[in-house]
Amino acid sequence: MNDWRALLDRKLEVLPEGPGVYLWKDTEGRVLYVGKANRLRSRVRSYLAAEPSQPLKNQLLMRQVRDLETIVLGNEAQALLLENNLIKEHQPRFNVRLKDDKSYPSIVVTVREPFPRVLVTRRRDIAGARYFGPYTDVAAMRRMLALVRRIFTVRTCSDDLPAVRRERPCLDYHIGRCKAPCVGWQSEVDYRSMIDEVVRFLEGQTVDVRGRLRDLMHAASAREDFERARDLRDALKWLDQLDAPATVELVGGGDADVVGYARDGDDAVCVLLRVREGRLIARDHRILDNLNEESDPTILSSFLVRYYLIAEGRARRVLLPFAPADFTELQALAEETHWQQPQRGTGARWLALADQNAQHLLESLRLESFETDERADDPVYALGRALGLSAVPRIMIGVDISTSQGRDTVGSLVCFEAGRPKKAEYRKFRIKCVAQQDDYAAIHEVITRYFRRRLDERLPLPDLFVIDGGKGQLGAALAAANAVGVTEIPFVSLAKRDEEIYLPERSEPLRLPRQSSALRLLQRLRDETHRFGVAYNRARRRERTITSALLDVPGVGPAKRRALIERFGSLAGVRSASPAEVATVPGISPALAARIIAQLQDE
Repeated sequence: MNDWRALLDRKLEVLPEGPGVYLWKDTEGRVLYVGKANRLRSRVRSYLAAEPSQPLKNQLLMRQVRDLETIVLGNEAQALLLENNLIKEHQPRFNVRLKDDKSYPSIVVTVREPFPRVLVTRRRDIAGARYFGPYTDVAAMRRMLALVRRIFTVRTCSDDLPAVRRERPCLDYHIGRCKAPCVGWQSEVDYRSMIDEVVRFLEGQTVDVRGRLRDLMHAASAREDFERARDLRDALKWLDQLDAPATVELVGGGDADVVGYARDGDDAVCVLLRVREGRLIARDHRILDNLNEESDPTILSSFLVRYYLIAEGRARRVLLPFAPADFTELQALAEETHWQQPQRGTGARWLALADQNAQHLLESLRLESFETDERADDPVYALGRALGLSAVPRIMIGVDISTSQGRDTVGSLVCFEAGRPKKAEYRKFRIKCVAQQDDYAAIHEVITRYFRRRLDERLPLPDLFVIDGGKGQLGAALAAANAVGVTEIPFVSLAKRDEEIYLPERSEPLRLPRQSSALRLLQRLRDETHRFGVAYNRARRRERTITSALLDVPGVGPAKRRALIERFGSLAGVRSASPAEVATVPGISPALAARIIAQLQDE
């Protein structure tokens, strides 16, 4: 510690009082915090003040700091830009975090390509592309994209044009949706001009597009292409509906970017409403967290520098809810932008709308965080705690017995891993014991056969066994496990009537709350085991019915019965066939075929 402070003191002696950026680092050289300062030496010294007077964040930071790096700059605006770039590069844990919301899709125009495409994406990782959105109404976004592809001949292929050339155009060319730049039938200049129109349309400048639509519609009608004219008419109607809110109040010249802000503790949301020609054409937002004791002006400044100033398609007028920190530097970085903080009139109403959107998104974020916290209480862990298990029951086995009036008794064994079905480990058991109506004996047989197979093949054993039934079924399962030498695996049983859980060496059943995630997991396992067993029982019953009906015919054995079922699909298929058709099965004579049909029809 002394060595580190001595090194820092030496660095402070040569630090200037001018503007610059500083980086606090830990013992491994990782950047913990990036900051800017108008007076670098004074700002760095302030971190070394007596701890009680420091903000909590700074106290935690300085306990981990072991090195300092500083960069001297010419002016405060340069320091603001460099701070932003270094935060993006290092993602320091003590800086405010600006997060994208990837849940909503955007329309992207790949303007850097020689022949740009128009795509839908949930990520923003295409260099130099123009993004429009995100769209919270996905249906509206897809209508917008469909309209673009109906009006403009934008290519939909992913070919690397013009490096790759096709010999002939695709279907889009033949239906009038593309002019085939892939075969050189549309020049790059002509295509780029069309893309410029697409961008203006997506920015909300629809007057020229509306006129273009009318011209295309009249031209299609003149050449009697009435289907195309109808499509263009419908597109024009939809565009008119899209522009219907054009009667809203204009903000100055009609174009503005409106910034809304809402904060709750260590979380904040900044919203950007893009207003063009008096219409709201898009809403974007960013979530900011790790705020600690940062002031609202500092948070707003982080949003403007790290997101808004680098965004494309910015308006010349920006409406702000309050003055951000470093406002002078922001104005210097965007000299062409006119920043306003309206207190009344149309601008104030737009700001109120932006703040309302920000508050709504923040409430949604809080709700999602609450649900995430609820989900974090993993039902597998919750079940382990509720049952008092020494290990988390990651692999659970459910066992059930299914019978039909004492016949066709089968056992079902289902496996859940991490709370989800693992069907590769499902097993079916045809009960072989004499007492077909004895559930206890059947459970004993299933458990015994399962464990012997696992032990013989040296396969891993589960963490928990769940038996469908009550105390008697649980006792039968435990006796079977003990008989084969398995004593360390916990067993429980779940009785369906009152959802009571029976545990070994406990006289009274355990009753969990009905809304308990642990109980719901047990119920899912029990219900899946029951479903699997009933399905197998029904299959066995069908097989027995078919077998007995055919084997009662003299001259029909298992091989002929199997051939008949394979040929006609079922017992009903055999019964509905003619004797001549049955006689076509290998091994079936015409006389035997007649006997088979006669006996089945009699039954």
